[in-house]
This record gives sequence, structure tokens and C-alpha cells, in this order.
Amino acid sequence: MNLIDAVNRKLDTLAAHSLTRRRRVADSPCAPRQVVDGRPLLAFCSNDYLGLAAHPAVVEALREGAARYGAGSGASHLVSGHSRAHALLEARFGDWMAPYIEQARALYLCTGYMANLAVLTALGADADAMIFSEALNHASLIDGARLARAGVSIYPHGDLDALDAQLAASSAATRIVVTDSVFSMDGNLAPLPALLALCERHGAWLVVDDAHGFGVLGATGRGALEHFGLHSPQLVYIGTLGKAAGVGGAFVAAHASVIGLLVQRARPYIYTTAAPPALAHALQASLDIIGGAEGAQRRAHLAALVAHLQDALRPRRWRLLASGTAIQPLIIGGNDDALRVAAGLYEQGLWVPAIRPPTVAAGTARLRVTLCAAHTHDEVAQLARALNELERATA
Repeated sequence: MNLIDAVNRKLDTLAAHSLTRRRRVADSPCAPRQVVDGRPLLAFCSNDYLGLAAHPAVVEALREGAARYGAGSGASHLVSGHSRAHALLEARFGDWMAPYIEQARALYLCTGYMANLAVLTALGADADAMIFSEALNHASLIDGARLARAGVSIYPHGDLDALDAQLAASSAATRIVVTDSVFSMDGNLAPLPALLALCERHGAWLVVDDAHGFGVLGATGRGALEHFGLHSPQLVYIGTLGKAAGVGGAFVAAHASVIGLLVQRARPYIYTTAAPPALAHALQASLDIIGGAEGAQRRAHLAALVAHLQDALRPRRWRLLASGTAIQPLIIGGNDDALRVAAGLYEQGLWVPAIRPPTVAAGTARLRVTLCAAHTHDEVAQLARALNELERATA
């Protein structure tokens, strides 16, 4: 029992610091109005930014894909699991990213986490490589860098001068700069044009994890590269498909040679069963929406909701971070305080998660409000009123 006692002591330590996490059980599809643990809630916590997770056209495409291809793929892509649905989806992503990446091809993977591990461990597979990682990168990028054989150098958040100096001082044969496009806990954008200019000057790859940008950023929803108008053969782009696209998986878009290398060397791609082809088929419907008139309307509505929330919130002690994206973080400070505010919202039927260390730095516990194109202005106003009242009540 000593082993169990040691585990329980770790759990007790987390509880003592208000760091215990818990799961809630959703009884209904992902949407602003959900039934959770048997209770109706208005949710401001999903990453379904365009409201496509339960979109009728996407649901119907998933049903059609299952009828056509079955429930599972049966094997890894390199054995027998690479279906026509996967091939068609990859070809479409290659076409989508062709304006931004020379000789663009794409690879579809099971999750964004796996895609990040795949890219960094394949590009950074040699000991004479160096990964330059943004300080606020997502955990999957951090883990990918740790698993690679490359050395790792962390540059401070948004500090281009520091990165420039690190790149200039490096003698690594392969240099890889990696960054989120939209930082998941702050909502701000990385300075991608300046980062690309540095990478081109120093002969480095720029790996961009656009988990929270794909589908939302850019005139046609093609993400951060479209938003900034970037083009380079040195770009390696990762788009997550379980957020704004509403389904699941992720894709990597890069020069054809890079994709060829991933197929040969990326262990998270090679040694796992391929995602169900029905998901790839459903994603075609998502892309139709994202790239069409409905997607443009949903992005415009989402932008209006962001402006509405920022105008309606009146924080005095708390701090709303500057973010033009669907991620609107409200800094509360202490772990206990953030949990109390989240619990106060929950009592009113509003579901907003409290984010605490180690996800964010100590002393910056926050509410991570995420808006969705399926929200209404009245629902955003309801949340703003509740937050303003809670802050006054806890003064």
C-alpha cells in the first residue's frame, strides 16, 4: 500500500493548493446550450469557435462517411488504414495551403497533439539540430521538443531580439523555430511575419501551430498564414481540426519534401492506427462551410461578439487581457479566487473554466472565456452582467 499512499499524498498536495481538476459529463452535443451532469448550462468554454461541432451538414457527412467507409480504419496509414477519404482530405488541404507554402502537401493525423509531436521529433531527429521554442507554447509543442533528439532553447514570449541572438549564436545544422499562432491561454497572436523574416535570414524552419487560428483567422478561414499573407518554403503549418472545424484530428502542411520526411520518420504518424475515415469525410463538409459564405458570416458574427464582450465587461480588480480572438482571458489572480468565481457563475447556469497552474503562471489564475459563432449577443450580455456583479460582490 506504500505505492498507493505515495500517490494519495500527491493528490492531497494538489488539493491543498486548489489545483485539483475534475471532469464534467456532457449529456448533449457540443453547443452553447448544453446539458452537463444532468443540468442545463450556457457554456463559454469549448473551442468550437464556429459552432460546427453539431452543424447538421457536418453531422450528416459523418453519418454518410460511416456508411461508406465503416466505423474504423483497421490499421496504421502505412499498413492498410489509409483510405480514399484520408487521401482526398490531404489533397484538399494541400490545395488550401498552396498560396502560402511552396510545393505544399498535407498529412492528416489523429490529433493536434500527435501532429506537433510528429513534426518536432521528425525535423529534430538529429543531435545536430536545435529547436527554438516560444516560452508560452502549448504543452504538446513542449513535449515534442523534449522528445526530439535536438537541443532546445527557449526564447521569451514575443521577444524577437532574444530569438535573433539565439539563432545567430547557434551553429546547429538544422534550426527550428516553433510557436503557437494564437496563444491558447492569452488569446494574442504571435508576430509571425517578423518570425518568418528571422527564420529566412538565419536559414531556419518556422513551425506554426495554428490550433486556435485555423477556420477563424483569414478572409476564407485558412488561418494565420492567410491572415498575415505569408509565403515561404520554410513554413511548416499545423492546423487542428477539433476546434473551429468541429470534428477531430489535425493536418500538417509543408513543402512536399517535408511531408515525405514525416511519412518516413514521424513515429506518431507511423505507429498508430489511422483516424476513422468517416471523420476525414465529415471534415470535407466543415471545409465547405469554413471557406464559403456561411463561414464568412460566422467569423463576422464571432468578431462582433468579441467586441460586445470587451465593451460590456467592466473589470476593476480583475484584468481582461488584450485579445482580438475568441479566447478572452480574465485574470483573477489566486487559485481559490478563480475557483470561487467559476463556481459563482456555475450557480447561475454559466459554464466558464478556471485555469490554474501549471497551465498558466502562478498568481495568474484566470477564467478562460471562449466565444462561439453560435452564441447570441444576449448570451454574451448575460455573461458580462454576471461577471460584473460577481466582481463587485467579492470586493
